[in-house]
Amino acid sequence: MTTMTLHSETEHSAATIRCRFCGVGLQRTFVDLGMSPLCETYPSPGDLNRGEVYYPLHVYVCDQCFLVQLEQYESAENIFSDYPYFSSYSDSWLKHSENYCDKMIARLGLNGQSFVVEVASNDGYLLQYFVRRSVPVLGIEPAANVAKVAVEKGVPTLVRFFGAQLAEELAAEGRRADLILGNNVLAQVPDLNDFVEGLKILLKPDGVLTLEFPHLLRLIERNEFDTIYHEHFSYFSMLAIVGILHAHGLKAFDVEELTTHGGSLRVYASRAEDQNHDIEPTVLRLIGEEERAGLASPAGYDDFARRAKQTKLALSEFLLTAARQGKSVAGYGAPGKSATLLHYCGIGKDLIEYTVDRSPYKQGRFLPGSRIPIYHPDRIRETKPDYVVILPWNLKDEIMEQLHFIREWGGRFVVPIPEVVID
Repeated sequence: MTTMTLHSETEHSAATIRCRFCGVGLQRTFVDLGMSPLCETYPSPGDLNRGEVYYPLHVYVCDQCFLVQLEQYESAENIFSDYPYFSSYSDSWLKHSENYCDKMIARLGLNGQSFVVEVASNDGYLLQYFVRRSVPVLGIEPAANVAKVAVEKGVPTLVRFFGAQLAEELAAEGRRADLILGNNVLAQVPDLNDFVEGLKILLKPDGVLTLEFPHLLRLIERNEFDTIYHEHFSYFSMLAIVGILHAHGLKAFDVEELTTHGGSLRVYASRAEDQNHDIEPTVLRLIGEEERAGLASPAGYDDFARRAKQTKLALSEFLLTAARQGKSVAGYGAPGKSATLLHYCGIGKDLIEYTVDRSPYKQGRFLPGSRIPIYHPDRIRETKPDYVVILPWNLKDEIMEQLHFIREWGGRFVVPIPEVVID
């Protein structure tokens, strides 16, 4: 295993964008998706006469460690301290979380004497299942509005950003964890090295860490360019995550491939010196697959931009044709990824009249930039659109089941990713 050199901030040139893990200068473009606002900022009616700040969605890949990443334009505090995303509004995600809880209790032998910590615990969507099974937990969640909901569910929650300092504080209090989990948070961490160092500090000598994140290989294979947005600073392959964990004294010993978020990984890790966990064949097998796909070579990342453009053209052409034919088009969902999809493809409310979302926080607001209005899902039954574009396409099966009634008036679904499909 090659050990990466971690450069300090003082070594960085202000004129050079540097890798947030290994510190080398970034030169290679992965994809340039133009300009877009922060994707989880939903303007209210009172904001409509105000401007919005747009930032470049120019994604780089590090030629040394192969971490795919965006430059940081906004602080994590500005993005995540008051956050509109609540995990509990997806039934399939709740089921995924409960299954994880049962699996970890069985695999690790967790009980009333154990301690489970979730970093970025959101609204208690997952830890609630450990609480119901009498396993002590702590959630760490920087968004106070979201953490409040978790506390109401009986999930003890600390409203803080996680990093090495907080980990040291908890460790000093004797609150190291048997299990630490981080679901879809690693991508949202600007100071990656501080965060991962904190995970090691907080982990008991024989503890286990699990991290779930969208798999870069599947993002590339399935053309999931809309999962790139400013709130996601980094995009991980197994090759990259193994190197990052290794640099901080952690060992990736197992990995599962998941269907969530268009194809994700659940990586299991322990302290490097822990002899209780041998490296499973799953790790080497997945690394081998990534190497065969070209992800161990800079050139393996070069074709993604071309395929993203093809989807852009196909979706734009479909919506323009529908508009010319006088067809009505609505959206379903207001996920963060919709901002990237709509802005890159040049889609506004002239092509998608409105969207709907189950989250009361988003209803009555507007999608960032495009200002497409967001309504309660009942709006679809009221207006009977000809087409419904599923913006959270990773939940398309769940959404098609919820909206099966659009078939009654001949309505059809549009799934934009990985390629435009009319169902």
